[in-house]
Amino acid sequence: MRKLKVGFIVNPIAGMGGRVALKGTDGVVEEAIRRGARPVAPEIARLFLSELKHYKEAENFEFLTGPGPLGEDYLREFGFVVEVIRHREIGYREIEGVRVPDTTPEDTKALARGMLGKVDIIVFAGGDGTARDVHSVVGKKVPILGVPTGVKMFSGIFAASPESAARLLVEFASGRARLEERDVMDLDEEAFRRDEVKPKHYGKALTPVVELLVQGAKEPQKVDESETLEAIADAVAEEILSEDGIYFLGAGSTIKRIKDRMGINGTLLGVDVVGVKDGKARLLVKDAAEKDLLRFSDKNPKIVVTVIGGLNFLFGRGNQQFSAEVLRRIPKENIIVVATPSKVERGVIRVYTGDKEVDEKLRGYIRVRVSPWMEKMVKVI
Repeated sequence: MRKLKVGFIVNPIAGMGGRVALKGTDGVVEEAIRRGARPVAPEIARLFLSELKHYKEAENFEFLTGPGPLGEDYLREFGFVVEVIRHREIGYREIEGVRVPDTTPEDTKALARGMLGKVDIIVFAGGDGTARDVHSVVGKKVPILGVPTGVKMFSGIFAASPESAARLLVEFASGRARLEERDVMDLDEEAFRRDEVKPKHYGKALTPVVELLVQGAKEPQKVDESETLEAIADAVAEEILSEDGIYFLGAGSTIKRIKDRMGINGTLLGVDVVGVKDGKARLLVKDAAEKDLLRFSDKNPKIVVTVIGGLNFLFGRGNQQFSAEVLRRIPKENIIVVATPSKVERGVIRVYTGDKEVDEKLRGYIRVRVSPWMEKMVKVI
């Protein structure tokens, strides 16, 4: 097997806004830290490299990367052959006692530029913003693959998990992955935080693909299913109001319809904590963060969520408030899944919390409400 030259770029602040209900990290690192966020990308980058180290083929990989927290630190930690593009000195800043690399999107772009013509593939650890930055430089000149560390990740160029990214890179090196043109997408995060969905298509990138190892791109709700969705929302709202308790109502237009039917002024893109008593619903926490869900986790809450169309994720994309720690405390039977038939037509849905024990607990089969009167058993992988 020939040597594979791999470009590796880490966005060390990607994903910090997820668990603290900021729905992204662009421009809000300080606020995320004030709310209790900590860097997540470094650990996910390590998960990817730790998994990659298990493959014999990885002995033939040579990496071109950025200095320090942009990739070098993690690659050296795992003993990979590394060449570093030292485009500038990377400093650090301390915010509320948390030490954070002083990096910007320009670092990602500079590294991508330095890799053109020198690598066979660029692997980056980040979210949709990082994908955009890489793609803006390389276009379709070299394949790119995302290790998912962000919040939204609506682009179709991400592996399903860090472990899947490692396997996919090995399959690419061995010639067993096909190259496809995949969509690069991102949302306006300021609008996203105001519960407005403003997606934008930034072009197509070449991405290695093996079924089940790479996710699709976010898809809009099918128009011809709107009546089904309205009927499901009516039925599920009525059932929730008939049983007293605490409910964690997730993100998305499907669940927003249920919130509206319950008379709750909830968020479209966040998680809300709702109390139900005597047929009436009360909004306890609007746009809850992980810490809010943990506060109510001893009250036997039920989770109501939907599947993200195209991405096919139940947990791990756009709703990181449902962290491994939260899901560890809630029985699987307390998770109510609602989706239109097209969202589960592939027969599988995904979860990825970063915790193998929690992911294993959620795997298997789960009931999905696909009409007012019908449930479908869908496999969780």
